[in-house]
Amino acid sequence: MKVLTFGCRLNSYESSLIQKIGEGLDNVILINTCAVTKEAERQCRQAIRKARKENPDAVIIAAGCAVQLNPERYLSMPEVDRVFGNVEKLRPEDLLSDKKMCVGDSLDEETANLPLVSDFEHRTRAFLQIQQGCSHACTFCVIPQIRGKNKGLEPAQILRQARAFTEKGYKELVLTGVDILSYPFGFEDLVKKLLHEVDGLCRLRLGSLDPHGVSDRLLSFFGEEEKLMPSVHLSAQAGDDMVLKRMGRRHNRAEVLRICSFLKKMNPDISIGSDFIAGFPTETEEMFLNTCRLVEEGQITHLHVFPYSERPGTPAAKMPQVAPTVRKQRAARLRRLGNKMMADYMEGFIGRAVEVLVETNAGGWTKYYLKAVMEGAAPEGAFVRGIVKEVTSDGLVVKA
Repeated sequence: MKVLTFGCRLNSYESSLIQKIGEGLDNVILINTCAVTKEAERQCRQAIRKARKENPDAVIIAAGCAVQLNPERYLSMPEVDRVFGNVEKLRPEDLLSDKKMCVGDSLDEETANLPLVSDFEHRTRAFLQIQQGCSHACTFCVIPQIRGKNKGLEPAQILRQARAFTEKGYKELVLTGVDILSYPFGFEDLVKKLLHEVDGLCRLRLGSLDPHGVSDRLLSFFGEEEKLMPSVHLSAQAGDDMVLKRMGRRHNRAEVLRICSFLKKMNPDISIGSDFIAGFPTETEEMFLNTCRLVEEGQITHLHVFPYSERPGTPAAKMPQVAPTVRKQRAARLRRLGNKMMADYMEGFIGRAVEVLVETNAGGWTKYYLKAVMEGAAPEGAFVRGIVKEVTSDGLVVKA
């Protein structure tokens, strides 16, 4: 089976599970779809049509978030043979059956339960899913409709998966999920267990964090735990309080800035990233500039920027809309600011020593989540120390 993945890290993780389940299936192509924006869905449908054109005799399966949201739309595509929802795509009894359409309403199970994953594309970093779904009600989001309510994997299962990864040689694990700080069995306790009870784990990196759920205890870990990587990604979404209120977010800009200030005082080099939506309904130019100011004041360098995309059935879709051209323009402006912040941040490492976890013989990642390009070959999976010589569009150039 060939699996094409769109969307988030969670989808990447689930694609690895699907690949394991479908091992041995010939002439089958599964597209693991994303529904976070209209553009994401368009790209998924385009990939389905391309897969059929290039593989006229293959079995084409559409699965995942976009299918969960609108299964009939994908089943009606002439290129598609079968469709599966977010739960069914991970069930061998469904995926390996001859069912044409298998999209159920079983998203609200109390706990998540997944088989062990054996491999990712590279053998140095692996995603570790800890929870699924979301129980919040952001006005722009369809995730509760397609992923269900918050549910977590049992700590013992997560630890088993983590140990399976490290036994296979993975050096870095990245915690992933839809809303990992809502992990129902105690997020901070789980982080401690992973750091102290998993032999062979060298690096632990956290996925996207909801600012409202970031505790002082969690923040303190970044100053206490050497294996916890000094990189934080927040789902701030905006930097204006009125926009945040209309988004249904539970934090305000002051909370985001407090987190950033706390982290930077603890470690001035720590990398801080965030997701942002540009052109949310009712957003004025001044509101947008407040988001830009947040990026600068918080020293946020790793930006994921999206122009707002209406999702049918959400409260935000009924609000007064910002013109699509303005959304795109603001997204471009915010990306340019992010590129400048990143360039300035990376240049601060020139002449300094860094440690790189080599992912390929061409380079890897520093603990600050900066891409490093090695001068000369380096063994995959090794930690290599070197000096940053320069910054290019490919990342930090490091000489061992």
